[in-house]
Amino acid sequence: MIDRMKKTFDKIHAEEELKDKTRDFLAQRTRGYTRQKIQNYRILISAAVCLIFVLASGCWLYFVPTAEISIDVNPSLELGVNRFDQVVAVRGRNDEGRELADSLSVKYIDYTEAIHRILESEKISGLLSDNETLTISVIGPDGAQCARMYSNIESCTAGQENTHCYFTHSEEVSEAHEMGLSYGKYRAFLELQKLYPDITAEEVGGMTMKEIYDCLGIQSPEEENPMEAGSNQGCEHHNGEKGHGHGKGHGMSLEE
Repeated sequence: MIDRMKKTFDKIHAEEELKDKTRDFLAQRTRGYTRQKIQNYRILISAAVCLIFVLASGCWLYFVPTAEISIDVNPSLELGVNRFDQVVAVRGRNDEGRELADSLSVKYIDYTEAIHRILESEKISGLLSDNETLTISVIGPDGAQCARMYSNIESCTAGQENTHCYFTHSEEVSEAHEMGLSYGKYRAFLELQKLYPDITAEEVGGMTMKEIYDCLGIQSPEEENPMEAGSNQGCEHHNGEKGHGHGKGHGMSLEE
């Protein structure tokens, strides 16, 4: 009887020992797989982070304007253009400009196509037909993009009556916006102040570009910098002043 019990317990001990050995064997064999699995996860996570970074960088590059275009008749409209020459922002700078911006579909297209659509819109084409004056300003740093934009916009507007193009740096744009003006109107405001020191930004904001150009007495396409012309014509300010000049500009380039 004692021998039989001893054999039974020895068998149980042997089974437990076999279990322990089996467990150790499996642990040794599968540890490498676990490490490999963790390493694969780390590689996948790193790749995902890199992909997210690339996508985020691409989105940032696309949606950040590197130059602006200010279009002024009255309405006043501004386009933000990215480094890929795509319009990524459309802003009206007065009530008429906001109304025009809402009626246009020029976002996420090439700026030259946007200019064509704006010039061909019912509002702008009607104003130009009525002999109103339109100015287009390329605003940004010196560089290949702005130079190309200025040249292309001049070509776009070559056949348009009373349309003037010029390029300027962007340092004063924030000040223009603080005064509630587009850059084109702000530049005109600074020039009008030289003739009428008490004129206000609000008054200039309500003027058409034709009225502003008449005040400044822009005379001929041959003037090198007509926005700084000293003569003036038919401009009656609220204080009763009136200038005396000779005509207005036509289809000229206003370069600084």
